[in-house]
Amino acid sequence: MKPAPFEYQAPATLREAVDLLASDPEAMVIAGGQSLMPLLALRLATPSLLIDLRRVPGLDAIAIDDSGIRLGARVRWRDIEDDRRLETAHPLLRETIAQVAHYQIRNRGTVGGSLAHADPAAELPGIAVTCDAELTLVGVAGTRMVRAGDFFTGPLTTVRQHDEIITELHLPFWPSGRRWAFREFAQRRGDFSLAGIALFYGEDQEGRVANAHVGVIGACDRPQRLMEVEALLNGRFIDEGLIREAAETSARTVDPPEDLHVPAAYRRALVATLIERGLRSAAQHRSA
Repeated sequence: MKPAPFEYQAPATLREAVDLLASDPEAMVIAGGQSLMPLLALRLATPSLLIDLRRVPGLDAIAIDDSGIRLGARVRWRDIEDDRRLETAHPLLRETIAQVAHYQIRNRGTVGGSLAHADPAAELPGIAVTCDAELTLVGVAGTRMVRAGDFFTGPLTTVRQHDEIITELHLPFWPSGRRWAFREFAQRRGDFSLAGIALFYGEDQEGRVANAHVGVIGACDRPQRLMEVEALLNGRFIDEGLIREAAETSARTVDPPEDLHVPAAYRRALVATLIERGLRSAAQHRSA
């Protein structure tokens, strides 16, 4: 199929882009197009106006400072993979993005596009929620910050208003010595995962888990933190008994969908397996 007819604009400023978006209730924004272009081709999306952000300055930068990491909306997966600073500044992010789809898609897919599309199985929304990230949205009414955990409301749905454009994702500072892991499972390499987990934690002076964060993708209607698993881990030493307990708790906590790919029970068991593998890997994986 071919896309339905639409008008195309490539504004030179963010203000112009916001005004164009606000002027047409059927307008849509395109950054990299990896999610939107297939929807256009299948006519699942039929905008009257397509607003391309490629000429808007300042949206393709990766900034790293004492507050953390700022990813512009047009930063590509390839840019994250190629930025060697992230090996220490945020190894979980860099490791995760390297597993997104295929090389060709990582050349075009963008931070803003993935966040706005809000697929429950997408990797970046999961990292954003797990890491307590914040999104910057700019609209007619001005700029607002939204916690990633509050941004996603369901499959392909967010709190973004029609006239708002995601401009940046801010990931908090990543301290040295943190243990972390990312694991996902797909039917074929590059497919959306049937489920995935991201986790990290620090350790106190005796080696007990501190400030555990555990997130899941693909097994709920949106990326979520597994608070019960986090509470279970905090203050305890990682051993085989705790790993099994965490896996069992995760399987009880998630509420996966029943779909044509696998039954819900399979996804519960898969999450438990990924939690086990992730915790074993994190115990051997410390940030520099």
